[in-house]
Amino acid sequence: MTRRLTQHLVTHIASFSAIVALALVAIYTFISFVSEIDQAGQGGFGVVQLLYYTVMMVPTGLYTLMPVIALLGTLMGLGTLAAQNEITAMRAAGMTVMQIGAAALLAGVLFGGLEVLLGDVLAPAGTQAARDFRDQAKDGAPAGLATRPVWLRDGSAVMHIGTLISEREVAELEIYQLGDDLSLQSVLRAEHGEYVDGHWRLTGIARTRFEGEHAVAEHLDQLDSQGHLSPDVLRLFVLEADSLTTPGLMRLIAYLDRNGLDTRSYRLSLWRKIVTPLTVVAMMLFAVPFVIGSQRGGGAGQRLLVGIVVGLVFYVVNEVTASIGQILGWPPLLAAGLPTLALAGLAAWRLQRAR
Repeated sequence: MTRRLTQHLVTHIASFSAIVALALVAIYTFISFVSEIDQAGQGGFGVVQLLYYTVMMVPTGLYTLMPVIALLGTLMGLGTLAAQNEITAMRAAGMTVMQIGAAALLAGVLFGGLEVLLGDVLAPAGTQAARDFRDQAKDGAPAGLATRPVWLRDGSAVMHIGTLISEREVAELEIYQLGDDLSLQSVLRAEHGEYVDGHWRLTGIARTRFEGEHAVAEHLDQLDSQGHLSPDVLRLFVLEADSLTTPGLMRLIAYLDRNGLDTRSYRLSLWRKIVTPLTVVAMMLFAVPFVIGSQRGGGAGQRLLVGIVVGLVFYVVNEVTASIGQILGWPPLLAAGLPTLALAGLAAWRLQRAR
């Protein structure tokens, strides 16, 4: 009996969460479309291209909204059952408040798994594809072309890439080789570079070596450059944080650590990506006492208002905590997970007190 009731609760919560997701994603997509409308008309980026770009960003919107969707879906789903006295009947049949909370927790695990899929597969792929499509439509350049300069460090070398053609091809490359005392040992300029057979093959080279008080200049047609900078790391380095997957962030952090570079912002992004599915679970658990407890007599509008207010407050607190954590030097796990931990603790406390 309890198992069937649990399945009924999970199905009802999932159904209403899906309805809420459709509504919120539709609003999010419309707002995104309107906010980007001023870019229409730039190059070949017209209204049709903007619409396609907006649609490709839908997985990112769903990923961002999932905690609020989980909260509202649980409030509306359980609230509907409470309004129809089904919750009362379930409790009369022997189902406890904690068992109802366990059903919400199970639904949270399912939606948390969906959040992982969105965050590590669909949203990064959709975001990158959308930005490539937008840049190509605006500039008429091949997809994936990036012309912004990039600065990198690879061991004792500091690299400046003037034009990033692709993750395996660069142009206008400068490599500044430093000594143990950080003195400048040489400067190499290459017109073109391509990653071939595990190393970078540079062509059109002008190199200046500093030997004591003398500078020796030389020109080379071709040079194979060894180092740890792979196309994979290069691609990860130039992507924005919201386009990176969890494994990608881990590989990028490892590269930055090897070269003694600052990893705080990327570590925070990594932990926030890890914590977000847990936030979805905590949101669903947090919604249960509002329906079982003093809010069970409220209507759908009241439950919707409560969900929106809680969702907005949590979003603001989450963003502020992350920023304060970076300013004060908190561990990234604490800065990313403190609001979710507080929410889960409050949900468990209120669930125990619910009657």
